[in-house]
Amino acid sequence: MGTTTDHTAVSRPYDRIKRTLDIVLAALLLILLAPVMAVVALVVLVTLGRPVLFRHTRPGRHGELFDLVKFRSMRHADPDRGLVTDADRLTRVGAWLRASSLDELPELWNVLRGEMSLVGPRPHLVSYLDRYTPQQARRHDVRPGITGLAQVRGRNSLTWEEKFGYDIEYVDNRCLGLDLRILAATVRVVLKREGISAPGTVTWHEFMGSTAGDVADRQPVEAVASRSTA
Repeated sequence: MGTTTDHTAVSRPYDRIKRTLDIVLAALLLILLAPVMAVVALVVLVTLGRPVLFRHTRPGRHGELFDLVKFRSMRHADPDRGLVTDADRLTRVGAWLRASSLDELPELWNVLRGEMSLVGPRPHLVSYLDRYTPQQARRHDVRPGITGLAQVRGRNSLTWEEKFGYDIEYVDNRCLGLDLRILAATVRVVLKREGISAPGTVTWHEFMGSTAGDVADRQPVEAVASRSTA
């Protein structure tokens, strides 16, 4: 399946510093935000029931799979009750959690485990892996992030091509200064609740691949079919 990328060539000294900062900040935030997370967990339990947490397999650095953890914001799918689409299943509480980004707080555990970073390209669906062009696939040269350049420059109001462009821009220019600017901008975006969903949907539109001119050039990030999520 495709050609494996030489990931060693894209590493840089800052990556080790970045990982240390991720561990320290994620641990500190988990402690400081524990009361907030407890309240959110209770709200989700009362309004949506169990499970409180939503787990979904996503590709991380080098395409390795991991279980992303978030607070639940949707009802379980139930065609008999008309709960089929995201719009049907998203509750008012769930919409509020997404708008405030409180549903993302459990991802700090993913950061502590080394599966994610505080800053990096957002982890998308596993099904997208073989739809990327080689250029787009470079977003997996770094750990995915809770927030990123695309999130502070439009979030879900951006087109997929714009998102991937910002992802690659981050991969090529990552440094401490850029990370600090993104974290500061994230606070502003969250407070203003900008770009929460794509136009015409409560979440985002599925990525089906790039323009026709890029289709022949697609290849998978990694041979992930043989990888385990364990």
